[in-house]
Amino acid sequence: MSFFKKLKSRLTRSSSKLEQGLEDIVAENAAPEDEAETPEAELPAAPETVNLPDPTPPAPGYVPAPVTEPVEEENAQIAKAPLDIEPAPELPDPSPKKPGLFGRIFGGETKASEPRRVLDDEMLESLEELLIASDMGVDTALRVSANLAEGRMGRKLSVTEIKGLLAQEIARIMEPVAKPLPLYPKKPQVVLVVGVNGSGKTTTIGKLASQFRAAGKKVVIAAGDTFRAAAVEQLQVWGTRAGVPVLTAPEGSDPASLAFDAMKKAEADGADLLMIDTAGRLQNRADLMEELAKIVRVIRKVDESAPHNTLLVLDATTGQNALQQVEVFRKISDVSGLVMTKLDGTAKGGVLVALADKFGLPIHAIGVGEQIDDLAPFDPEEFAQALVGLED
Repeated sequence: MSFFKKLKSRLTRSSSKLEQGLEDIVAENAAPEDEAETPEAELPAAPETVNLPDPTPPAPGYVPAPVTEPVEEENAQIAKAPLDIEPAPELPDPSPKKPGLFGRIFGGETKASEPRRVLDDEMLESLEELLIASDMGVDTALRVSANLAEGRMGRKLSVTEIKGLLAQEIARIMEPVAKPLPLYPKKPQVVLVVGVNGSGKTTTIGKLASQFRAAGKKVVIAAGDTFRAAAVEQLQVWGTRAGVPVLTAPEGSDPASLAFDAMKKAEADGADLLMIDTAGRLQNRADLMEELAKIVRVIRKVDESAPHNTLLVLDATTGQNALQQVEVFRKISDVSGLVMTKLDGTAKGGVLVALADKFGLPIHAIGVGEQIDDLAPFDPEEFAQALVGLED
């Protein structure tokens, strides 16, 4: 199964909510179908009556020859003769056709029986409310709705067409932020992974390490969440699965000290990447955020340009709270990119659109499950189509 199909199948909560909402909006005040007008054929004018002269009377004793009446042949010739009338309008070809330009723009041709509704102020307001309910945020929802309505007010739109237009607008917003994790010639390239409790940091590190290892990179993991034994054990399981060493420290050790030692070890081993896990930190806990700032200060004593990447892992189920997390973590650790997890467990996938629109931070990957191939590079078009429930 391709990642797009997996994404689409697992974004059912977001897409079904949007799809049902769009159907309700259109059905609320659907416009009646226009009756097709069939042009009447212009019949030829009746021929004028012509008075022919009386024929010459036959000579005496004249016997006319027997006549065979070619009625059928004459009728056949008349039937074959073209009529001087306008041809009847052509009926639509029932055979399937490739979608035209309009169909390609909207992601597929609208079914003839699909209801339509005139795009007016009331419908636009309902659409805005639906996007806000999908956690797209007020500002982003208003912008997407306004762009969708531009030049289309007063037009009749179907659910399929609206979905296509929404997908276009969402993809346009997210195209500039769809960037893979950059790789630098600097060795080791230090990737600091941050986020709140339960966001999926540990799993994300394991998946990324496995994928980079498969790409031929030498990877080292530092289990910087020294306060949770379960986190260390989980990383060790992923490390074994990926063939990547995991550096640990006794429970309760200073995570900044572990990060320092891990940098020295990765440098000595010639590792390409050092991925440092950190303890989950609530953005409203000043003491925990200060501890994260300490890790950054310590690793810069080894390499003043480190960390080269700071990935903020976000849980999609937190909705609009993700915006606040980005604000706080950017101040503490200079976040360079985002990874969004748990898109398979939320009806609020629209928050990723709001993040892209507000911050413009690169979105490196998204996750829709626990398996190693459930984390993939972010593709804006595939995400937009899956989010609105548009068929591939």
